[in-house]
Amino acid sequence: MRASPTLLMLGASLLFALMGVCVKFASARYSAGEIVFYRSLVGFAMMMVTLRARGVSWRTDKPGMHFWRSASGVTALCLWFYAIGTLPLATAMTLNYMSSVWIALFLVGGAVLLGADRVDGRLVAAVLAGFAGVAMVLRPTIDQNQVWHGLAGLASGVLSAMAYLQVTALGRAGEPGERVVLYFSFGGLLAGAGLALVSGGPHGHDGTGLALLLAIGVLATLAQWMMTRAYGTGATLGIAALQYLGIAYSFLFGVWLFGDPVTPMAVAGMALIVGAGVAATLLRGGTPKGDATSTET
Repeated sequence: MRASPTLLMLGASLLFALMGVCVKFASARYSAGEIVFYRSLVGFAMMMVTLRARGVSWRTDKPGMHFWRSASGVTALCLWFYAIGTLPLATAMTLNYMSSVWIALFLVGGAVLLGADRVDGRLVAAVLAGFAGVAMVLRPTIDQNQVWHGLAGLASGVLSAMAYLQVTALGRAGEPGERVVLYFSFGGLLAGAGLALVSGGPHGHDGTGLALLLAIGVLATLAQWMMTRAYGTGATLGIAALQYLGIAYSFLFGVWLFGDPVTPMAVAGMALIVGAGVAATLLRGGTPKGDATSTET
């Protein structure tokens, strides 16, 4: 029996949160570049096997589109893992999940630049609410020495939004999802290896370290697959709203496993960001079908 889109998205959100837990544990042993490298290595291997099993070629006639999608997505991934290493888990996850709000901001900015007679005030309100939520989350949970990690988490959300738009464009150009993930993983291999060398070279391994790295790759790849299936078979807007459960999962894991601080302002800020993201997603659902603003992957 096939799993329902709702169950798939619930599972994907949980797996992404578990991946964040593993990244946080692995950050005590490895640099962000190393974690990105091994996560990408596992994903690349899994996608090669999948492409071969489905008889899909890895060759593409859209290398430029793949390059820009991989560049934005891999940079976002590196910044996200860097933020997870130091920030409270739920804070890092929330900043990355700001991508829907950033897409709404891109829409508003694009409309203004194109001289639109009217800008959707509801989208503007969603963007402002999202930024107010960020201020509430960062103020009580980030120490002065964590400012750069907070900015990295915020930048990861911006670049994730750009990557989502590029994934949408690739899908409309007829590129299979597996091939998109394959090139993304290849980009992660190159970027991760380069960052690992710059940051002092690779660290040694033990059983626990290897288990964490393998878990990160498997959890991330399975979560992405489940999310893709959920979007492909369910009502897009409802499914998109469910992905924000990843923040709730991360909050619980952060308090339980890492003793992350719990403050009313931070919780209210997360709720405001989630609300802004859901509202932005619902409002974007009213845009024309040809508008490349969907976060479907």
